[in-house]
Amino acid sequence: MKVTLVLVTSVNGKLTEGDNTNIYKWTSKEDQQYFFSLIEKSRAIIMGRKTYEAAKHKIKLVPGKLRIILTKNPIKYTNITGQLEFSSEQPKKIIDRLRKENYREVLIVGGNSVAASFLNAKLIDTISLTLEPYLFGRGIHFLDKEISAVKLILFRVKKLNNRGTLLLQYKINRLELKSFF
Repeated sequence: MKVTLVLVTSVNGKLTEGDNTNIYKWTSKEDQQYFFSLIEKSRAIIMGRKTYEAAKHKIKLVPGKLRIILTKNPIKYTNITGQLEFSSEQPKKIIDRLRKENYREVLIVGGNSVAASFLNAKLIDTISLTLEPYLFGRGIHFLDKEISAVKLILFRVKKLNNRGTLLLQYKINRLELKSFF
């Protein structure tokens, strides 16, 4: 199974502009088109509760597309079988379960805690990172949580627009990290 972490950040790595969690106010239409094309194709999407709360007005539940929302208190929410699931499971357990249920690809789409937990569990295969041409002095950094060293191999760079929005795609290098330091 392929697990892809999808992120959009400012050039200095911010997921939000200050306290405003509405990323649609500053992300480019090109990134939004790319992101929603990934969502359209994916059958399994994992995000954190805060990301879910910020984006739930845009989420369209459909049969055959499972969204798993990671939260410490899943009993506070209502699951919709096969479409929306609230879970406090550890990343490895979720991925093992999805693998047994014959999912071929999984998107991890949000939350710096979620990103860090899947990276630390060594469950991410690729990272799709859009850099928007902004610098934010304040905001949530995409890796505020501590992670183990991860060596990346760039396999694709695409300029999405004339303003300089870049799509960077990386594979995780699972080889020994000694030469990385």
